[in-house]
Amino acid sequence: MADALLKDIEKRMDSAVDAVKREFAGLRTGRASTGLLEPVMVEAYGSSMPLNQVGTISVPEPRMIVVNVWDRKLIGPTEKAIREAGLGLNPATDGPMIRVPIPPLSEERRQELVKVAGKYAEQGKVAVRNVRRDGMESLKKMEKDHEISEDEQRRRSDEIQKLTDRHVQRIDEAFTAKQAEIMQV
Repeated sequence: MADALLKDIEKRMDSAVDAVKREFAGLRTGRASTGLLEPVMVEAYGSSMPLNQVGTISVPEPRMIVVNVWDRKLIGPTEKAIREAGLGLNPATDGPMIRVPIPPLSEERRQELVKVAGKYAEQGKVAVRNVRRDGMESLKKMEKDHEISEDEQRRRSDEIQKLTDRHVQRIDEAFTAKQAEIMQV
């Protein structure tokens, strides 16, 4: 029972770290990235669809993203969705494809992006700590219900703390890497 609890806790902590990394992928750096356009939703066929479901996103060069739209009728709505996504991008239509040049970032904007990345990292750490808290409460309940011994509860608590420390460290490492990527000119 306690082993299943630890596996569940680790899985939930892993998903918190993955969520932070996905948030980081959506942050604009000086380079083009397909992750930059992933949150863009396009009005297509009477509903809102993710951009990657209406076309292929590629990065042919460091400062350019190209979207090949599969249905020609969706070129206009796709271009509009990219422009209105609040990413500060100005797409240009070129036949069946949309070219999205990535402008260089100013120093002030880089500092703002680092702060946003820091907030994402902190939210991820809070999520990991919440998982730890839930796990600790479950262990205390298991001990209270005499499912595990007091020694077992202490040992499992130490394991949960080690898992927490490891996942918080992974978030810190991802933040440090993203910060360096944002500040790179």
